Amino acid sequence: MIKQQKTCIQLDISLNCLEVFAYFAHLPYAVLLDSANSDHINSRYDLIAIAPKMRLEVKNNHTFIDDKATEQDCFSIIKAQLNTLDSSKTKPNLPFSGGWLGYFGYDLGRVIEKLPSQAIDDIDMPQLAIGLYLDALIYDKKLHSWFYVAQPDVDRSAMYLQELAHTSPITSPFEITRGWSSNMSRAQYSAKFARIQGYLKSGDCYQINLAQRFTAQYQGSPWHAYCTLREANKAPFSSFINHPDGAILSISPERFIAINDNQVETKPIKGTLPRCLDKKEDALQATRLQNSAKDRAENVMIVDLLRNDLGKVAKPGTVQVPSLFAIESFPAVHHLVSTVTAQLADDKTAVDQLYAAFPGGSITGAPKIRAMEIIEELEPHRRSIYCGSIGYLSACGNMDTSITIRTLVCHKQHIYCWAGGGIVADSQVDLEYQETYDKVNKILPLLK
Repeated sequence: MIKQQKTCIQLDISLNCLEVFAYFAHLPYAVLLDSANSDHINSRYDLIAIAPKMRLEVKNNHTFIDDKATEQDCFSIIKAQLNTLDSSKTKPNLPFSGGWLGYFGYDLGRVIEKLPSQAIDDIDMPQLAIGLYLDALIYDKKLHSWFYVAQPDVDRSAMYLQELAHTSPITSPFEITRGWSSNMSRAQYSAKFARIQGYLKSGDCYQINLAQRFTAQYQGSPWHAYCTLREANKAPFSSFINHPDGAILSISPERFIAINDNQVETKPIKGTLPRCLDKKEDALQATRLQNSAKDRAENVMIVDLLRNDLGKVAKPGTVQVPSLFAIESFPAVHHLVSTVTAQLADDKTAVDQLYAAFPGGSITGAPKIRAMEIIEELEPHRRSIYCGSIGYLSACGNMDTSITIRTLVCHKQHIYCWAGGGIVADSQVDLEYQETYDKVNKILPLLK
């Protein structure tokens, strides 16, 4: 018997990714990975997936497969299930050919490291929620084409096309019914900042990330809210996930880890200044950021941390830093971005790399575990999905994941948004506090 080949069909679809996903956004476990029409170097593919074959979740550090508890470790399950799929690449060489898609919440770090439990855990969402998707729609911006990809013996392309043939979907408008409020006053932020300075001076850490959380009440469609935010931010690692417990709206500018043909890349963001309306002043602002001794020091601390996290599973001698202190500009802010690369060791996989580096060092501080302990002590509420990761692990060995900054959670008619920054010994409290607002000035004012 000849084994059926993997499916890869070019589709005659004239709609863009928002128009296509609008037909599926209401479905439980529908996932959109959206490059958001940005001109960013890492912005090439849009990916849509629905109706996973298997669901994997972690709640209270316990693992569940399709809502049934299991004693198995979640990372072992991820690896084992990928091994059951066809690992060949598609033609053309698309990044995903079936595999895991979804989110890895910040608190998934609790199944990797032993951490204290002090902060209030009031968002009842899983620490991990991913699905095993055997097919997907992928838009390739370079080829200007939609493709349907699927594992052997799977072909649901007609179902997708049939859905798109229906009348355009109707969504209820999104509306904030009670305005945004923070879980920290300015005075409280300042007191926590002072505590961090004490920890830095005592040698506990050399960088600690501190975030505040904004909450509002809403009614209507989270998908509608996502579309508004997406258009205003054009972030290359945008995504929307419709989990039954709540919707996740991410407009992240930051790549966590990408793996392609065993080549590993991470792009930590450390260093931020707001955009200016005047073009000349805006260019000067970017130059100020690139030349800032404080921001460069902050950035290189995390580069060193990630060199370590990649080195755990890399082929010896392959960890490199091809780009240091590059400027990447987005509608609200300029960011200082570096790139760290490596080659996976022969006996390691994308799953091993994810485990070795999670959660991303750019949103913890360094050293990572002590920074996470201090975050748990100082931030009033758990981070939930914020500062975790969203992305895919494909059967062909590829992975691409974001850092879930600029990420909102809609849960029980409340919407949550976080903003934070890395604090070092020469940080200034007023500037750090303002930076948290700079990061959300294309988010909070847009949702009304």
